[in-house]
Amino acid sequence: MTETLPPTGVDLFNVHHLRLAEVEAPRLSIEAELARDRVWTKAVHANPSLFDGPVVACAGMEWEGPHTLVLSWARVTYRHYALRRVPGNTSWLPSLFVNVVQPTDDGRMLVVRMSSSTAAPGWWQLPGGSVEPPDEHEALDEPALRGHAARELAEEMGVEVSPTALSLWAATRGENRSIGLVYLAPPAPASLLRERFAAVTAAVNPQGHDPELDGIVLVSCPSELAGLSGPHADYLEPVVRRYLEAPSRRDV
Repeated sequence: MTETLPPTGVDLFNVHHLRLAEVEAPRLSIEAELARDRVWTKAVHANPSLFDGPVVACAGMEWEGPHTLVLSWARVTYRHYALRRVPGNTSWLPSLFVNVVQPTDDGRMLVVRMSSSTAAPGWWQLPGGSVEPPDEHEALDEPALRGHAARELAEEMGVEVSPTALSLWAATRGENRSIGLVYLAPPAPASLLRERFAAVTAAVNPQGHDPELDGIVLVSCPSELAGLSGPHADYLEPVVRRYLEAPSRRDV
């Protein structure tokens, strides 16, 4: 059920079904709140693009049967993750994010680089992002997460894919125990991916804004990642390896 990859310390899980349950975020002491806010203020000073918006954190992870993953989640804001840098604090929750394996019809796979205006400037990763909490009257379930993954792909790459065309492919657990839900998109022509990315970049720049991505590559084997200058998301190499080296591209 689980494959652990020692080189990066990232766990990859087979997931066929997903269930989510909302819980309350941990209550913080006044001292912890003050320490968190000091770290957050310092981080914003170093990177003014940081925004303390609402986000979903993962409060727990367990299994029902061999392939059904149950995630508990809580409503926090990005400021919450500053607790990771408070010495001795253990009340912080891991992040929860979605990303997309976007294959090409010639057997390659899309890898993207975050722009300098994002919270992870220069990082190579997959299209995707943190999960945002739903409105009070809406549910956070697997279809909602699939829809979120489809929106991230459209916003970052200009690639419009119906959420129903995405399939839950795997889950990752990596740095800071962060949980990533990996969705597999249908193959697309390499030329289309490049054209859509260029169109998104061209549409954003005249407005005086930086795009979320400033570069893309199409890789045909995991070893090509070593040639990409800059930091890599911890899950990137294991996910790329599993997809490109799988006997069947839909097997995990």
